[in-house]
Amino acid sequence: MGKLQSKISFHTTKYRADSSVGQTGPAGAPQQHSPAHSDAVTSVAALRPDLCVSGGRDKSVAVSSWRSGAALRRFIGHEREVTKVTSALDSSRVFSASRDKTVKMWELHGASGPRQHFPGHDLVVTGLAVSPDASQLCTGSRDNTVCKWDTETGECLARATISRNLVTHLCWVPGEPYVIQTSEDKTTRVWDSRGLQVAHTFPAKQHIQTCCDASQDGRYCLSSSSGCAGHGAEATLWDLRQTRGRVCEYRGHFQTTTSCVFLPRGPALAPSIATSSSDSTVKVWDQDTAGRG
Repeated sequence: MGKLQSKISFHTTKYRADSSVGQTGPAGAPQQHSPAHSDAVTSVAALRPDLCVSGGRDKSVAVSSWRSGAALRRFIGHEREVTKVTSALDSSRVFSASRDKTVKMWELHGASGPRQHFPGHDLVVTGLAVSPDASQLCTGSRDNTVCKWDTETGECLARATISRNLVTHLCWVPGEPYVIQTSEDKTTRVWDSRGLQVAHTFPAKQHIQTCCDASQDGRYCLSSSSGCAGHGAEATLWDLRQTRGRVCEYRGHFQTTTSCVFLPRGPALAPSIATSSSDSTVKVWDQDTAGRG
């Protein structure tokens, strides 16, 4: 039998990342857009309720719409893969870190080039956390250092080094001067950004801590663990006010838990968290009972 061929044809215009043209089709058909990146996406973060920012192996940073899927802006300036992206919610400033050892700041409504550069790390930058007002930035690297920067001037305000502290992730605690940091040394640290000093270190886990997140009320933080064949690979809930130990653990992944996040809480919804894993699954958990939704 011959190949079945559609007899329906219509004109389409391909969307490009640096354009605002969408794909057109028959009435009622959803819009389609070309990918924002030409290679694997390595990091994604919320920018506004309707926008997200992503970074990829193609060395680019893209701002896209959650709803339409269209890439609205694309920034190119890194020499190697983008490892992390972040932004203060409702800010127009986007920050990206790269394997080229640099961090750059981009303006959503500004020029296509970076607004500010933050050089100073000796190895790949693996952590980014921006203050709620986007005036200060904390960065972490595999060079065992955490740095604090003035985002307006690009000046390094403080630098701290801890032996074997290979940073895997950073996040800023909402409404507080504290920054959470996970590390390959299996610990989760709380930094006081005002003097860039460690305010607390939670008990070390058995595996590398891969990611962290802070709750919107600033009371709790999450960390996720590496693991294999069901050993490790959990997420852990810590109380930032008590700082005496873990509150709850979420077990069920069979491989490294690569990311963890507090989910927005609705009026009729119990507090929940989500975890992703190298076992190709994403799980949603009841924050209080560790039951899976």
